[in-house]
Amino acid sequence: MVSYILGIESSCDDTSAAVLQNTKVLSNVIANQQVHEKFGGVVPELASRAHQQNIIPVIDAALKEANIHKNDVSAVAFTRGPGLLGSLLVGSSFAKAFALSLDIPLLEIDHMEAHILAHFIQDEPDSKVPDFPFLCLTVSGGHTQIVLVKDYFDMEIIGKTIDDAAGEAFDKAAKIMSLPYPGGPVIDKLAQLGNPDAFKFAEPRIAGLDYSFSGLKTSILYLIRDALKKDPRFIERNKADLSASIQHTIIEILMKKLVLASQQTGIKQLAIAGGVSANSGLRKAMQVAAETYNWEIFIPKMSYSTDNAAMIAIAGFYKWRQKEFASQRMTPYARQSSKK
Repeated sequence: MVSYILGIESSCDDTSAAVLQNTKVLSNVIANQQVHEKFGGVVPELASRAHQQNIIPVIDAALKEANIHKNDVSAVAFTRGPGLLGSLLVGSSFAKAFALSLDIPLLEIDHMEAHILAHFIQDEPDSKVPDFPFLCLTVSGGHTQIVLVKDYFDMEIIGKTIDDAAGEAFDKAAKIMSLPYPGGPVIDKLAQLGNPDAFKFAEPRIAGLDYSFSGLKTSILYLIRDALKKDPRFIERNKADLSASIQHTIIEILMKKLVLASQQTGIKQLAIAGGVSANSGLRKAMQVAAETYNWEIFIPKMSYSTDNAAMIAIAGFYKWRQKEFASQRMTPYARQSSKK
């Protein structure tokens, strides 16, 4: 049976809408918010206002690009959380109204689950998807998790950060170096020109599969602060080497735990997801690990790595197939779902 799922993503500062025909993406439109650049981070109130301005034109563009009419939509999937509450309210309110007006099912989606389920998008007939169970390292500005994926909506977090996320460490390091916002992609670009062994930073010693990045952020801050006292142009002279060393350290921390998780579970199908999965260094590290440990790896397309509505729609497709419909009375949640 053919379905057309409209996905809506509004968890942070990107307004996105996508249309999927079963597991195939017909459109995936994203409107970025440039207003936050001068503040060096997302301002929640400005984000929610921008979503209100963007959501109708973005959804209209997604429907037109998919070449379908709104009456063709089988169900509407939306991000319920986690994320910025004001931003989530814009997307969820529109989704409710859209579904109600067309008398079609409403599908609530967990943002972090959707990042993982992006691996089940099949743009090509021979697209390979993971088998259950598999492990997924989900890394973004707000989350760092190792997830044991047993089924589409049966996921267990077996490792997580006890303080800051890896993406936050990238952004904080970029801010210390006075790099443009968002800093993570800038560090990635500079890192390709630098020496990853030029500087050493403190690495956390956390038992088990959990992560910690607060100490690393402090180590970066102190090293740069002390070096600037001796050479005011230290950052400018060493920007590439600093970026390469910071990126190398973060990725090394991420990969050590992922290798341990694979060894403990015996699972050799591994995936990455979330905004930081777009990082070139992490992608290369996964490829090296695949050869070293005989893993089968799954790395999402760049367009499905950062926040996007295609991942919301694919999660919606599996909920629609299982008839797991949401109530018009539901409300968004800002933090991780209690079921996680």
